[in-house]
Amino acid sequence: MPKTVERPDLQETVSLDRPWITIVWDDPVNLMSYVAYVFRSYFGVTAEEAERLMLQVHNTGRAVVATGNREAMERHVEAMHGYGLWATLARADS
Repeated sequence: MPKTVERPDLQETVSLDRPWITIVWDDPVNLMSYVAYVFRSYFGVTAEEAERLMLQVHNTGRAVVATGNREAMERHVEAMHGYGLWATLARADS
């Protein structure tokens, strides 16, 4: 009797390779200057990039601040919570 070889579902394999993102959400508590400070100090972005991300949070309600593997994004979310910001992680869009 021939041996049956299972083949992975390629769509499933591709979806496992999608990166994760860290999202910071707008909140009614933190000042815009503080949010920009957090982005500069934690992520090490320039003042201009921190301002752009902060304005995106303020104007659209959210901003993707990091992309990578799940473990790194979990660390970023935990750090954002430590700064008092609202943050979550999700799979990046395809």
